[in-house]
Amino acid sequence: MTLTLTGCGSGSGDGEVTLKLIAADYGDSESNSSQHYWDDLTREFEKKNPDIKVDVEVYSWTDVDKKVEDLVKAGKAPDLAQIGAYADYAAHDQLYSVDDLLSVPTEADFTPALADAGEYHRVQYGMPFGASTRRLFYNKKLFAEAGITDPPKTWDDIARDARLLKNHGVRTPFALPLGPEETQAETLMWMLSGGGGYTDSIGKYTIDSPENVKTFEWVQKDLVGKGLTGGDPADLNRADAFQGFADGSVGMLNGHPTLMKQAAAKGIDYGTTELPGIHGKAKATMGVADWMTAFKQNGHHTQAGKFLDFVYSRKNVLKFSSTYGLLPVTASATQAMLEDDRYSKLHGFLQQLGTAEFYPADKISWPLVSKTLKAKMGAAVGPDGNPSAVLSDIQNTADSADNAAEYE
Repeated sequence: MTLTLTGCGSGSGDGEVTLKLIAADYGDSESNSSQHYWDDLTREFEKKNPDIKVDVEVYSWTDVDKKVEDLVKAGKAPDLAQIGAYADYAAHDQLYSVDDLLSVPTEADFTPALADAGEYHRVQYGMPFGASTRRLFYNKKLFAEAGITDPPKTWDDIARDARLLKNHGVRTPFALPLGPEETQAETLMWMLSGGGGYTDSIGKYTIDSPENVKTFEWVQKDLVGKGLTGGDPADLNRADAFQGFADGSVGMLNGHPTLMKQAAAKGIDYGTTELPGIHGKAKATMGVADWMTAFKQNGHHTQAGKFLDFVYSRKNVLKFSSTYGLLPVTASATQAMLEDDRYSKLHGFLQQLGTAEFYPADKISWPLVSKTLKAKMGAAVGPDGNPSAVLSDIQNTADSADNAAEYE
């Protein structure tokens, strides 16, 4: 569904410019659609900048990346797009760099880890827009009823607690969503908990590393194989896992901040803790960021920069983050949130952001690798799965895609 937020003309006459922005919807209903956020923001901006109009169209996350891709291919790139990836556009010299757009104070205000994650060949093209980290959620009531006094800190704790929950009649002791919706996220969280990851320190894919193979062999044998995931992980999507937790049928799962609101709305007494690792907490948690990008085609970098300086003001970043249960992407808004007790439940997520590890979004090959992970990782940990073979298969796909990108 397209929601045109600001009715604007073509931008002709009197030096007026109309910026076209394609944005993603973070709401889960019409009442909290991102339409309302952009509507308020653009109205306020246009009052202060009458020569710049901003025409915003909001699409679901299912559709927004494809919509922007189609517009770019048709030679009708928007001035701004708030999407999931930026590297391919940067590689084809279609984006303005952040240096070309933002004032120095605005650029310097980005959280460093997020600014680094937005770089392609050491130049920042992706401006972080929404961010989150992951923690382990657990149902306090179910834990208490099963005699569990503390949240798990290690893999052995997870397995033990899941067995206690199962013995107590909990339908899904540990929800493991490796269905096609967001497999790449659950996969990375487990890789990090086992000391691995998608790439090494120089950006080379390490999908079939010994650490990653060991991790998923453990998941297959000690969680899935012992009936502690409530069913086949390949059939479970993130949204359904979250709904199960909110309904009280899931004992624990890896989750992001938006699950807090969903669980609280259903009266679930929950806790969160750092992701457990092999012998203690995981080496890092996963961080996720979505990206604002500015296309060169229409030549509106001055106007786009002025609008983005406004978008990234402390007030507007804090409003967006608090509305949608996300983490601020700037230092000034982060500090404001940490100093405000109203956001105390977000503080644990926020304190992890500086050391979080992100998808390798700076690699042109990542969208294909992500798609391959979604298609294959669920079956890898099933009863007939072979984690080592599947990880090697995905590694081969990743290497081939990486090599092809180098010679494109």
